[in-house]
Amino acid sequence: MRETDEIRDKVVLVGLNSPVLKKEENADEETMEELSALVETAGGETVGIVLQNRASPDPRTFIGEGKVAEVQLYCENTGATMAIFDNDLSPSQQRVLTELLGVQVLDRCGLILDIFAQRAKTKEGRLQVELAQYKYLLPRLTGMWTHLERQAGTSGSGPIGSKGPGETQLETDRRLIHKKIDKLRDDLEDVRRVRSTQRQQRRKNEIPVVAIVGYTNAGKSTLLNKLTGAGIPANNRLFDTLDTTSRLLTVSDTLDVVVSDTVGFIRKLPHQLVEAFKATLEELEYADLLLHVIDVSNPEWQLQAQVVEDLIQELGAGELPRIDVFNKCDSLPAGEIMPHGEDICAISARTGAGLDKLLEMIDKRLDKGTRRVTLRLPYDKGGLLDTLYREAKVENVEYGETIQVTAVCGPRTLGQVGAFIAE
Repeated sequence: MRETDEIRDKVVLVGLNSPVLKKEENADEETMEELSALVETAGGETVGIVLQNRASPDPRTFIGEGKVAEVQLYCENTGATMAIFDNDLSPSQQRVLTELLGVQVLDRCGLILDIFAQRAKTKEGRLQVELAQYKYLLPRLTGMWTHLERQAGTSGSGPIGSKGPGETQLETDRRLIHKKIDKLRDDLEDVRRVRSTQRQQRRKNEIPVVAIVGYTNAGKSTLLNKLTGAGIPANNRLFDTLDTTSRLLTVSDTLDVVVSDTVGFIRKLPHQLVEAFKATLEELEYADLLLHVIDVSNPEWQLQAQVVEDLIQELGAGELPRIDVFNKCDSLPAGEIMPHGEDICAISARTGAGLDKLLEMIDKRLDKGTRRVTLRLPYDKGGLLDTLYREAKVENVEYGETIQVTAVCGPRTLGQVGAFIAE
């Protein structure tokens, strides 16, 4: 879908809080505020919010007939063209609500998928979004067609020309979507193979990988820009970065790392997206260090940090070394106490405050015995120079009585050239 500055839809937001729902499934003022920010990101405008407390969700309409009538009136009075629910709706509930309200009905999952469809730019990102959309669409097909009556088949009844194989349009569409899903999965496997090759090359070159993770809009892209000059657009809106960006960063005179920015996490992230985005997020599993960026100026930062923590665990990256980077510390109210600890660094990615300390911590965490050395290679050992160019960082080469090389070498390379290190 094309990204535009025009208002795409006027939206009424609806949420349900019920004791029978899990805490993370319920709607409250904070999640509704976040949903409103998501609507804005999608190009819509929130014109009203309806938040209901109810003993249990209504199986048919989720919010009950009386509340449906209230929402319908709200839509008519505000000119709303869409109602978006903060809770997950079943396909049948979504279909019934669309009929009763007379406007398009989406749940939070559908909205996030729409945003991802707008934001994804790379081929990989688009593949991942498309896969997630088809998985979301599959159980919702029933309500999307008015021509689902079974074809006449061989019964003889029905209009002339209606004899068919006895398969409904719904079944045909399901088959086509299953085929499309299989094709997308194959394409994403190709992407994974390419990523695996790139990872092997980095490991061969002994270049550590640092992955930046965090809640959406925590300041990950701003941090990557400040560290590497990457020039990624960093705007104050949710899901501004979807496609993974990797840049080389010189941390110290003996350490270069690859820094990867990842898609922001969010509470109630559609499980289709967690699955579909594993090709991107699997980078976390192979990272040497995680930087968990936390927007400490957000009153909800502890909850947001827990959401990220849960997803890191789900992706199998829970045991990786980590630094908690508390960002936007310049926006804290006076007298507010910052969290502190051995693996915590307070920064402002916007102003650059605290970045020197962060680089020191990264250097310390990833110090694996890399050293800058001067080598004097006899000419009959010139082949080692090729090895150094492949596996080390060669800074200077001079030809005299011997080949004098200044290079930054990892432990493995030092073992190969140790006999020629100048004292």
